[in-house]
Amino acid sequence: MHVYGKHYRTIWFENGEVHMIDQTLLPFQFRIFIAKTYEETCQAIINMITRGAGAIGAAAGFAMAQAFTEAHIRGNNNLIDIARKEIESTRPTAQNLFFATERVYNAGKTSIEDALKEAQKLADENIEEARKIGEYGNELIKSGCRIETHCNAGWLGFVDYGSALAPIYLAKESGKKVHVFVDETRPRSQGARLTAWELKNEGISHVIIPDNAGAHYMSQGMVDMMIVGADRVAANGDVANKIGTLEKAIVAKRYGIPFYVAVPLSTIDLSCESGSQIVIEERDESEVLFQEGPDDTGQMKRIWVCNPGSEILNPAFDVTPADLITGLITSRGIIEPNIKNIAKLFQLK
Repeated sequence: MHVYGKHYRTIWFENGEVHMIDQTLLPFQFRIFIAKTYEETCQAIINMITRGAGAIGAAAGFAMAQAFTEAHIRGNNNLIDIARKEIESTRPTAQNLFFATERVYNAGKTSIEDALKEAQKLADENIEEARKIGEYGNELIKSGCRIETHCNAGWLGFVDYGSALAPIYLAKESGKKVHVFVDETRPRSQGARLTAWELKNEGISHVIIPDNAGAHYMSQGMVDMMIVGADRVAANGDVANKIGTLEKAIVAKRYGIPFYVAVPLSTIDLSCESGSQIVIEERDESEVLFQEGPDDTGQMKRIWVCNPGSEILNPAFDVTPADLITGLITSRGIIEPNIKNIAKLFQLK
């Protein structure tokens, strides 16, 4: 995608360093963060400098490749397994992270060069798969369609294109008019800050709505469909996504609104039988207690938005049961989420 007239990937590897758009500063500042070591890349994942299923996967792959290089330089092969554990502990709900780490780890057993090539291959595959998700999802969208989305599953959440927003971008490319209801997505406001920023850059009609306004607009017949992304999909079709997704799916079911989940194959965990087995990441209470943004001078400030001293719970994800999901939009087609259909996806060439 383009920012200020220049094409960017969300994350890329260059001279042993991982370059990534710093998503914690958007939409107020556009800056590239550079992680010189695998540990710095891990911290970037934890701190959400880079985030989103596909981008996390790419970051994990690059971090694993960095670890092989660092182990060679230090003459300490034990570092490779230590690094893998550290990388996989950064965001435990994100399946793409484990998928990428394993592939690069196995490739690195042959050579450092193979680890680097595999990490780059994963990033390139992410773009191609996102493009195909966009093509299949575009078939669902009619001109004039009004779409609600939750969190950010756009190109910032992938290496490019994204998952949930990819069909919207392809719809625009094909000349369709669409309007997007952008959920704020508290507590970090990835919808209001990131999705809205992307859509504005692309010239796509959209409006930011409070998280608790979605049911109102659905009840008024103002939403034609929902498309969201995912961080892990169980073998039975249950989906873990940003906290608040379950609420949207329940309301969409109540008002007969199609609810789609756009997902790359690397997000599907066949070893996980159902959503009840998905580990839900609990994040720091500071994300709920504080909000960040620029003051009148442009300086980033952090302010309290909750009662000091109250206890905080901050689950990063919830699980939406398969029976609330109309379909999974994948790079191999759109399917009804169930064990049989998901298994078939991995049998297709």
